[in-house]
Amino acid sequence: MIETPSPNFGERLLPVTMLVLHYTGMTDAASAIARLTDPRAEVSAHYVIDEVGTIHRLVAEDKRAWHAGKSHWRGVTDVNSASIGIELVNPGHEFGYRDFPEAQIDALIPLVHDIKDRHQITRGNVVGHSDIAPARKQDPGELFPWNRLARLRLALPRPTRNLMDPGWSDAGFLLALERFGYDVSDRHAAITAFQRRFRPEMIDGIADGECRMLLLALLLPKPQGDD
Repeated sequence: MIETPSPNFGERLLPVTMLVLHYTGMTDAASAIARLTDPRAEVSAHYVIDEVGTIHRLVAEDKRAWHAGKSHWRGVTDVNSASIGIELVNPGHEFGYRDFPEAQIDALIPLVHDIKDRHQITRGNVVGHSDIAPARKQDPGELFPWNRLARLRLALPRPTRNLMDPGWSDAGFLLALERFGYDVSDRHAAITAFQRRFRPEMIDGIADGECRMLLLALLLPKPQGDD
């Protein structure tokens, strides 16, 4: 781990209960780290992991890094105060979105495991930036290997077993999605974010039967997946 201090942080107002994963959305690691440590940018994260698996620590975990922006998850609106933020170097959808290299994910997994254990973060609170800000963000995106984290119980799995369609109306689906944790004020964005996370092969913003089945299973105490 390389210490790469950023001046962009404040004091926490809440205990840590979440872990938020991002992609940098910039052309390379040097550009991303330069921006996250530039006081004029007013953005930061606790950690950055480059594409060869090097971890940079920018902000101490007891401080409030500025990575989430305007966001919401499970009733918390000051997500920066309640979370640890990890940025994965990836050009993102704007600059040539691509798969996350094995070395990068191999470095991420033990870091997530350590943070999750130390702060007693539940699997349901290990989220992507698009989960907490669906109207603004797409990262870490549909190529992020959530299944690898889920197999290690570091994130929720995609449900695959005992699926049933509850037959919710569109309004009922949104109520359930809000109960799960999403901000549903932008209906299409919220459904799209849910799909990007739990059904990345088809992201169309339509709450169909498969989406209803997945969401119902996720609301159960122990969602059943292959991971």
